Amino acid sequence: MIIYFFIAVVICFAATAILARFLIPVLKSLKIGQKIREIGPRWHKSKEGTPMMGGIFFIIPVTLVLLVYAFVRVKFSEHGLRFLFSVIFALCCGAIGFADDAVKLFKKRNEGLNPSEKMLLQIIVAALYLFAMGKWGALSTTLRIPFIGATAELGNFYYIIALILIVGVVNSVNLTDGIDGLASCVTAAVAAFFAVCAVSVHSEGALYMAGAVFGGCFGFLIYNFHPAKIFMGDTGSLYLGGAVCAMAFMINDPLIILSAGIVYIAEAVSVILQVSYFKLTHGKRLFKMSPLHHHFERCGWSENKIVAVFTLVTAVMCIVSYIFR
Repeated sequence: MIIYFFIAVVICFAATAILARFLIPVLKSLKIGQKIREIGPRWHKSKEGTPMMGGIFFIIPVTLVLLVYAFVRVKFSEHGLRFLFSVIFALCCGAIGFADDAVKLFKKRNEGLNPSEKMLLQIIVAALYLFAMGKWGALSTTLRIPFIGATAELGNFYYIIALILIVGVVNSVNLTDGIDGLASCVTAAVAAFFAVCAVSVHSEGALYMAGAVFGGCFGFLIYNFHPAKIFMGDTGSLYLGGAVCAMAFMINDPLIILSAGIVYIAEAVSVILQVSYFKLTHGKRLFKMSPLHHHFERCGWSENKIVAVFTLVTAVMCIVSYIFR
């Protein structure tokens, strides 16, 4: 298992880096560049025109490596089907992001897909994933609660909780992708966490997915560190959100993502609090700007400092989550 894990890491790292090296100039020539929204930080205007949709650089090798694993190692066994469902689910999340980016680029709608359209697509994809996993016996309706070691038998209510969790986490990862290298670094740390968890519970599929995502993130980071030469776009961030959720369900410990992915959750909560406080106080703001990383930018932190601190917080919480899971 460990040897194949490192093979997945190396292949996805190298393939992502090579694809980016040759395709970034192509995206530039096609003028597939990021349009900076007026409501965003004004200092991000210098990034306008940076190629986006770079998530395809790691989605392609990660998916190919995982499909090879599926057909060579597990084939069409029950375990293999469950693994394929997880690969397809992450890919579908990336497809929603791709559609969102395409609308921004080609229809000149800077907001992308209508929020209700985007949410509906995510709910459908998540519901189908949960149905398929449940149908093939990959899910237990007994929910494990981290840190306190308790479990709760939820019956069919489990699927409602799981659906809310998936959609929430996928969108939280999307919100985290707001400055150079942040989503990639944080997700690499989370993937490493799931790799360790997968070994402890003997989940071979989760281990390989974690390795592939880890390698892909680091290959992408070569070009995504500040100042970024490429943005992953919603294509990449929604794919990573789907992959993170899939790994959590594959080790049958979905709630662990709330602590291991604490940065994702903090980013989403900061937006919810900001909007709620703004409406309740008729215009006052709780943070200088949301999501949370923009608040720290307004406080004078550099992008690299934010990435370093947020990744360190993620790493610490991953260690804590593993010890007390």
